Amino acid sequence: MNYTTLLEEVKQYALHFFGVHDNQQFLYHNLNHTESVVKSATLLAAHYHLSDRDFFIVLAAAWFHDMAYYTGPADGHEKNAVELMRVFLKDKGVDELTISEVGDCILATCLKNPPEELNLNQRIVKDADVFHWGTDEFLDRSKLMRKEAETRFGKKIGKKEWTEGTIRLLESHEYVTDYARELLQAKKLENLARLKQRLHQQEPSGSGVKEERAAKAVPGGAGHGKASVAIPESVVIKKKKSDRPERGIETMFRITSNNHQRLSDMADNKAHIMITTTSIILSVLLSVLLRKLEDNPHLVIPTMLLLVVCVVTLVFSILATRPNLPKGTFTHQDIDEKKVNLLFFGNFYQMSYEAYSEAMHVMMEDSDFLYSSLIKDVYSQGVVLSRKYRLLRNAYDVFMFGIIVSVLGFAIATIFFGH
Repeated sequence: MNYTTLLEEVKQYALHFFGVHDNQQFLYHNLNHTESVVKSATLLAAHYHLSDRDFFIVLAAAWFHDMAYYTGPADGHEKNAVELMRVFLKDKGVDELTISEVGDCILATCLKNPPEELNLNQRIVKDADVFHWGTDEFLDRSKLMRKEAETRFGKKIGKKEWTEGTIRLLESHEYVTDYARELLQAKKLENLARLKQRLHQQEPSGSGVKEERAAKAVPGGAGHGKASVAIPESVVIKKKKSDRPERGIETMFRITSNNHQRLSDMADNKAHIMITTTSIILSVLLSVLLRKLEDNPHLVIPTMLLLVVCVVTLVFSILATRPNLPKGTFTHQDIDEKKVNLLFFGNFYQMSYEAYSEAMHVMMEDSDFLYSSLIKDVYSQGVVLSRKYRLLRNAYDVFMFGIIVSVLGFAIATIFFGH
């Protein structure tokens, strides 16, 4: 099953669904939220190197998980979303096991599910649904959620009441994937501290004077009962400025590298298809058709043309998958000048472990060297991909036009010279 094509069909269905069912009362549970969850799920799935099938399961669940808000009551919308998903995927010929696993991922978004009962796919979707709790978007999203709730329930919800409920929710929540905890937990605790500070400001003060010096109360961890530590605003800001870009850069490199790897795998699969196809045609030509050319001399030219087409296609396909290894060594000068990419095995496989370990420690101590190596690695992957897809395009062009010309040749030879 082609999961890439199927996932694109799921995406188009979701975009059409939200377009048709546009409802202004859903200020939060709308297409913007769904696309945000899909983006977060993609990030988490790429980090864990999911297979194509698991990648489809996770993203299909992300696209469907909130659709049922538009077709029924909010309570139990997860189960209704599963039914919408089941009807669509069954119509597309998806097997029952895959449909069931997508449904389990949708049900995992219910906050009441115990995390220890969830598998990796379900954990990814669960964390993706509340990914924004650990980002700068949290407060804005919370406002939208409050306005949506007021519209749905038909009553005003006080700021203090909403803030208290949100604090309880964040304090009881834990991200269930290691990567989400690493990436989002610190910022989620900052958001929680801001809510507590806001709640303190909303409550009437005995002196009637608000504190002029803001401080962030950062708990040791939600639900762990550790004492809070007061951190000055300036320190928090400095920490935020120094930490967040690093995480963003690392995430960018990770996603780009994973995308390149997936494209490389796709190119290899396409090349293997062409190699298999042309090999079968060549086998038939050499074993059957060539023997009959003495009795059918009018078929010599189209047969030879088809033979050449298959051979040229086969050569291009093999070249697209043929590995190209560098010499596998580097020098101390390369390290000093930061010219070598130590992240690609082709640059060090002939070196001793001691030399490679020493070079790696030098790179890890120098952030400029490290990031330049990551840039070289991504660039090198792109160059290799460009070569693969260029050769593959040549192979497909030769095969497509060659088959057309060969078939026409056989038809002309048979019609005009067959007798």
